[in-house]
Amino acid sequence: MGDAAFPLWASMHGEALRVARAEPLLSDYLHMIVGRWSHPREALAAVLSQRLADPCLSRDRLSDLVAEAIADDPSILGDAMADLEAIVTRDPAAGGALTPFLHYKGYHALQWHRVAHWLWKQQRQALAFAIQGHVSQVLSVDIHPAARFGRRVFIDHGTGVVAGETAVVGNDVSILQSVTLGGTGKEKGDRHPKVQDGVLIGAGAKVLGNITIGRGAKIGAGSVVLKDVPACATVAGVPARIVGWCGDAVPALAMDHRLPEGAEKAAEAD
Repeated sequence: MGDAAFPLWASMHGEALRVARAEPLLSDYLHMIVGRWSHPREALAAVLSQRLADPCLSRDRLSDLVAEAIADDPSILGDAMADLEAIVTRDPAAGGALTPFLHYKGYHALQWHRVAHWLWKQQRQALAFAIQGHVSQVLSVDIHPAARFGRRVFIDHGTGVVAGETAVVGNDVSILQSVTLGGTGKEKGDRHPKVQDGVLIGAGAKVLGNITIGRGAKIGAGSVVLKDVPACATVAGVPARIVGWCGDAVPALAMDHRLPEGAEKAAEAD
């Protein structure tokens, strides 16, 4: 079933059929989103359009938009499946691919951003902004269409995540709820953070300005980061200070949000 290039698809399709048999109340929904399709591109268009549809933006038209974007840029589908695999490997609550594919709004918001970013590059800014605004309203995730995101990105929970126009997020990054990748004022030009590969950003962290978060760094929950963070550093506090160095090779994959022992005192003493 489906494309051998996407091994998660076959397992997800089989899981959907099993759940439909066990929970008849969900059978029509699961058939509409997953069961009826032979390829993940069709299922992705179905789940994204169903999540965002309203009387002004119909499900059929939104589905056609996703299909158009994937047809022009197949990496959108590849990135979506890579993001899904990242969730399965990093989130013990996922229990497989089906639940995040159907229900995780951080995942849905990121995939809609990939479509909006494609629109932005096609010089279709009006529709890109419309998608951004609707995603923000429905899913509480606000990512500017021009922002750039890499592969295998996990936005956990999603509520309150904001990323500005010139923000850049690398590969294998994990971002928790209420994280802001923002500016520091009303300056123009390149004004938002650059998050390199493997970074873990804890819940509620605010990363502000045209600064670089180095590869494999970890940002503690609730921190306010106003200057560059070296690779592999752990920072915490308001404003954030270095409180240690990461014990994990790739913090975003380890998903260990604990700070080094004595980190609070180190931040206060700096």
